[in-house]
Amino acid sequence: MKLPFIKNIKHEEVLSLSGQVEIQPGQVVSKTLAQNRAVSITLFAFDKDEEIGTHDSSGDAMVTVLEGTGQFTVDGKVYELHKGETLVMPAKKPHAVYAKEPFKMLLTVVFPLEN
Repeated sequence: MKLPFIKNIKHEEVLSLSGQVEIQPGQVVSKTLAQNRAVSITLFAFDKDEEIGTHDSSGDAMVTVLEGTGQFTVDGKVYELHKGETLVMPAKKPHAVYAKEPFKMLLTVVFPLEN
């Protein structure tokens, strides 16, 4: 396995996660911090009205809003999350993300490891 395990971010330095990704007009911006068979950690910045359409994942997906407000739909139920709030979207349930306003989030997906 290649080092470092966590990439694209300074090590041994206090920093703001929301400052590591910038909102761009008309875009969804992502920055991968870690990705392997067990886990994926990604920062996202959404401009207003941008979205990630309905999809599912083989792992549990946990989102934490870092800035602004995001709308998350999980298996047809809508959740509105504000700065500092977290939601777990269970594996194999359809989910989507919509930016009611510009916002940033941290996504952590934990995948099952088959033995």
